[in-house]
Amino acid sequence: QEQPVESGGGSVQAGGSLRLSCITSGYRYSSNCVAWFRQPPGKERVGVAAIDIREGSTYYADSVKGRFTISPDSAKNTVHLQMNSLKPEDTDMYYCATDAGCRVAPLRAFEYTYWGQGTQVTVSS
Repeated sequence: QEQPVESGGGSVQAGGSLRLSCITSGYRYSSNCVAWFRQPPGKERVGVAAIDIREGSTYYADSVKGRFTISPDSAKNTVHLQMNSLKPEDTDMYYCATDAGCRVAPLRAFEYTYWGQGTQVTVSS
């Protein structure tokens, strides 16, 4: 199963927290780089955070630095996105994406081959 599977979305009030989880295949040729994207309705996917599983390098969009943390649970082939201090503007569908390695632009959608079905995050004011 190459396609990652997301979970953990839901509804929360502003200032609250959610933790998204992405179960990957665990195969080195397809899941060494794992990222989270968000997609506003009718718009392109925007990178939120990414992690290189082998090197431990992490990448964040400016809008989430200091609030979101991406981390691996290698024993479970899972990557978590801890989202704190959530804002109404964080509301979107969130997608997990994986590929063999983080290359030039880890927060750009074109870098990724495998995509999950998405999980909705809704933050109310």
